Amino acid sequence: MQVIDWDLAVATGVRLVRPGPQVSREEARQAVLELRRLSRDAEGHVREFTRIDSATPEAATVVDRPGWIRANVEGFRVVLEPLTQKMSNMPAVVGAVGSRITGLEVGAVLAFLASRVLGQYELFLPPDPSGEAPTGRLTLVAPNIVHAERELGVDPRDFRLWVCLHEETHRVQFTGVPWLREYVRGQMTEFLLASEMDLTTLLERLRAASDAVADAFRGGEGNLIEAIQTPEQKAVLDRVTAVMTLVEGHGDYVMDAVGPSVVPSVAEIRAKFQRRREGGSRMDQLVRRLLGIELKMKQYAEGSHFVRTVVDEAGMESFNKVWTSPETLPDRAEIADPHAWMSRVLASA
Repeated sequence: MQVIDWDLAVATGVRLVRPGPQVSREEARQAVLELRRLSRDAEGHVREFTRIDSATPEAATVVDRPGWIRANVEGFRVVLEPLTQKMSNMPAVVGAVGSRITGLEVGAVLAFLASRVLGQYELFLPPDPSGEAPTGRLTLVAPNIVHAERELGVDPRDFRLWVCLHEETHRVQFTGVPWLREYVRGQMTEFLLASEMDLTTLLERLRAASDAVADAFRGGEGNLIEAIQTPEQKAVLDRVTAVMTLVEGHGDYVMDAVGPSVVPSVAEIRAKFQRRREGGSRMDQLVRRLLGIELKMKQYAEGSHFVRTVVDEAGMESFNKVWTSPETLPDRAEIADPHAWMSRVLASA
């Protein structure tokens, strides 16, 4: 049984997504070629700076907005497979109706995000024809990068390399730290399997979601992700949040630390981009809050501060002990207090 009607999600997302910026065919071709080249350049800079030995990558996959939607649906199907299996005993009519509703909802969310995401490292992909699961794929959304650089009024080459530095850091993390991908996947599977599927609980989750929406409209901090989780899921979500804050903050730290040597206008780009992150209409801010995007913005800041503090005080080699095992990852409290992590992990090393 399908939890989500994926075909409907794709169709809805592609229908609703806004068109990208106006560019000529030659401008589009040049942007794609440059992004692929800069992604390879960025990977070398990131490996040298982080001192993480990762596999030599393929060039980034460059997509348009509908292509990003289709790629993410592929990943969602892989991630949500455990939940699909868990719900296999639900009545068929409930599944059919519910999957179409969630398909429409997922499509609408993807349409919103597809005009904003600059790039991502896709951790979870369908198996290849041999049955092997790919290690991951770096994807860059060319229309959004072009739109952002125009909107910010920054040097296109510098901005494109700056974006590639962040996304390539994620590829280096997940290909250079052998256990990290499966750790994240295991946590996400545990989170999904902690879902409660009985009707009473589902109604309670719906009421909590409605309360979160109302709170967001009033300017509160409510978001749907936290509203619909069970108590068992909260502990798992805390671990997922901690590791994602680390990897996102590490990406932000690296893109700015490497930037001055290879991106001449990095200071201007960072200042303008930060203002862009914090801006948007009231409705845009509302949707970002509901979807947990505002939480992700905090993750960038908190994670970057954690990495910067440890590297500045203990050096890159000591910071890289964070990648030793799941036990050396910081928890959420240690992300906020880097010295607590240093006392626990570095002092015992």
